Amino acid sequence: MANRLTKIYTRTGDKGETGLASGERVAKDSAIMHAQGDVDELNSLLGLLACKLEGDICLGVKTIQNDLFDLGGELSCAQPLIKQDRIDWLEQKLDQLNEDLPVLKEFILPGGGEAASLCHLARSVCRRAERHLVTANREAEISALLLAYINRLSDLLFVMARFITRQQGESEVYWQSSRIQEE
Repeated sequence: MANRLTKIYTRTGDKGETGLASGERVAKDSAIMHAQGDVDELNSLLGLLACKLEGDICLGVKTIQNDLFDLGGELSCAQPLIKQDRIDWLEQKLDQLNEDLPVLKEFILPGGGEAASLCHLARSVCRRAERHLVTANREAEISALLLAYINRLSDLLFVMARFITRQQGESEVYWQSSRIQEE
């Protein structure tokens, strides 16, 4: 890291603008800042999830956190940081974790224990980040690799939640139609 922050506040954002790493000033409520905020929130949530995990699954979450920091950096400086190999890694993890899971025959609800529930919450924040990235892409072109990464990540978080449920000896929560419950 070339520059160290010695002073945290700058007062440059007091009027509702912030600076990107590229030097460009943007409104704090711009689409790109919504996307960056969602990515930051997702990263924080994954940090909490990592506290509830051990072993390879924990290392995987921490790897994703580093990727998300790169993704946010790319949004800020418009320099390519997310490469195809990161998407390939997500797909390999998806296949690996999904391999021994039972086939889904019903929809599942978020749940399955505390760690799995956090993972489901992370998935929903990831989907929001994806929506904001799509919106930001309309204003200024975003790398297709970023969009693919965040899309694949939400899939991985779904499978990861199922894997964690099983790994921790919990049970998946299946959706039941309210029509069925009333009969």
